[in-house]
Amino acid sequence: MTLQELLNYKYLTKEQLNGFDNYKYSARDTSPLSVYVMHPFWNWTVKFFPRWLAPNVMTFLGFLCTVVNLLLLSYYDWNFYASSGLPNTTPIPSWVWLCCAVNIFLAYTLDGIDGKQARRIGLSGPLGELFDHGLDSYTAVLIPTCLYSIFGRSPEYSVAPVRMYYVCWMVFFNFYVSHWEKYNTGVLYLPWGYDLSMWGSTAMYLLTWWFGYQFWQHTLPMGITLGHMMEFVLHISAMANTPMVIINVYNSYVQRTGKMRCFSEAMRPLWPLLVFLVIMLLWPFISPNDIMEKDPRIMFLLSGTIFSNISCRLIVAQMSNTRCDVFHYMMPIFLVFVGIGLWIPLLERLMLYVLFVVTTLTHWHYGTNVVNEMCEHFNRICFSVNKREPAVRNAQDVRLRDMEKTD
Repeated sequence: MTLQELLNYKYLTKEQLNGFDNYKYSARDTSPLSVYVMHPFWNWTVKFFPRWLAPNVMTFLGFLCTVVNLLLLSYYDWNFYASSGLPNTTPIPSWVWLCCAVNIFLAYTLDGIDGKQARRIGLSGPLGELFDHGLDSYTAVLIPTCLYSIFGRSPEYSVAPVRMYYVCWMVFFNFYVSHWEKYNTGVLYLPWGYDLSMWGSTAMYLLTWWFGYQFWQHTLPMGITLGHMMEFVLHISAMANTPMVIINVYNSYVQRTGKMRCFSEAMRPLWPLLVFLVIMLLWPFISPNDIMEKDPRIMFLLSGTIFSNISCRLIVAQMSNTRCDVFHYMMPIFLVFVGIGLWIPLLERLMLYVLFVVTTLTHWHYGTNVVNEMCEHFNRICFSVNKREPAVRNAQDVRLRDMEKTD
């Protein structure tokens, strides 16, 4: 395979592309906060956006808002010590917290109105939904990683990086099972925790901006710190959705409203996630260099990136109504790199960074090519409301087009 062929590699099969042609969006949002507060606000807000603005531009701008937060906090707080209050640490500037609050609310708003903009101008379809949910899967790691900087690695008032790592995986699991639910039911039941988490994140950034990180360094009754409370709330909000997922999937079989897959086929999408869950949770425990303490941020982002790739493949399968992959091609690569790091401790951190770069580049390549394939299939331009020009098929078409331009 040449470099050009590799760069233009086609990830979507003909069966998947044909499946997208028959796809119809089906979702249920029962969150009172969303239904009675946010949707009216979004319906009002979207009217201020021009009709020539593509919905995918709004989706991407919202995603970039969370990326800006990550970049800012990574610059000022790479190892999560800035808010710890420990000696020789420099606190994060207060303006950064205000910027984070504005960005997270903008991201939330743009995520809420991009679909409304698409329906408003008649451009709703599988491309926009896939683009939206694909970026949402990436955001799943960015938001908790940024929130960790509010509390930092304070030995008294916060939690250790490995415990925050568990929170990240709980968020991943919550996101994934919602789409596994849709894979089996055909309906996306939007979890209540999303709206609460976005409002909560905005409020936490604003409180930190106004009062400083010291605001969170207090102990509640029974010796519970605010950092431990945040950990508990994030776990509960993520876990609360799982029982409803099980109930909805069960009801779809009882009422025969879902896909009616056999047990092995219904569980098929869970295997790639469980394999990487085992690999990425086992590594910190057996690491000879205590890799989680040395590089928590890279561990968070590496896990979030491979999770996003697994999620995107599930989303493609459930939207195209095709069989989900049970094996992820990156699994042997992860096993080799982690194995080298464990076998030769001197190379462990190098393996971590190389694996992060390789995983990130391959995921970006996957996402870019899948979007391009969808645009080509639906005759769309991702970041425009206009359609593509029809392809010129032969020399006669070329001559006719040239004559039209001359006239």
